[in-house]
Amino acid sequence: MIADPQFLQAVEAIDSGSINELENLISKHPRLVKERLHTTKDDYFKDPYLIWFVAENPIRNEKLPPNIIEVTRLLVHAVRREAPDTYHNQFDYTLELVATGRIPRECGVQIAMMDLLIDAGATPGDGMGAFAHGNTEAVQHLINRGGKLTLPATVCLERMDDISRLGAIASAGEKLTALTAAAFYGKADMIKLLLKMGANPNGYPESNSGVHSHATPLHQAVSSGSLDAVKLLVEAGAKLNVPDKVYDGTPLTWARHMQADDNYEEAGRMNFAGIEAYLEKRKQ
Repeated sequence: MIADPQFLQAVEAIDSGSINELENLISKHPRLVKERLHTTKDDYFKDPYLIWFVAENPIRNEKLPPNIIEVTRLLVHAVRREAPDTYHNQFDYTLELVATGRIPRECGVQIAMMDLLIDAGATPGDGMGAFAHGNTEAVQHLINRGGKLTLPATVCLERMDDISRLGAIASAGEKLTALTAAAFYGKADMIKLLLKMGANPNGYPESNSGVHSHATPLHQAVSSGSLDAVKLLVEAGAKLNVPDKVYDGTPLTWARHMQADDNYEEAGRMNFAGIEAYLEKRKQ
């Protein structure tokens, strides 16, 4: 709920693609692109800037207006003009929201919005947040636009030469993060390669790594539905009784939960049933 009536009008203009209305509001009230909306939330969308709303992340409407590129361009120009001290931070986080979002991807505007923001001065980053949300095309584009190439990114993109190069100098934490990312996507070949490089199958990635830091590689392999990925980690010594940090569930608990989840198709639930049976057997 947005209590500030002018801010609410501006957000509604973004949602409807009403460029003239948005332009008039900003002209009359330039604070709209300079000040943050104060909220009671304590999450990744706490006290947002107006431009953050172009990403539809968090999801509010399940869609973007057809002219969202033009809307974003208007806001980019307004923020640069009115907020010279904060526009870099505003654009950087807007880019992160767009790159990690589902709606921009499904609406077919994710890459164009990313280019607009990067051209305006946003820093591409390493894209690991986008990986954690399944937006591999966005990650590849961020790297192409100058983003930092990391071992987890090279693993998820299966860039073999870069994996060998970065793997040779990677820290234990970087290898664990890469292993967790590979497990999230069920990439058995990449898991095998990282284990050979000495990646530890146990532990949690660092909270700033960009991947889901609340779960182990084995949890993520379970969630991918890949029995091959699960087997590789278990045979490498991944512990079966370690809980995740959010739901306090073991990998076996995750398999049972996902098997019962109606959001998965029957084939997916059968995969989780196979994983559950395997983990049950290994637990004995």
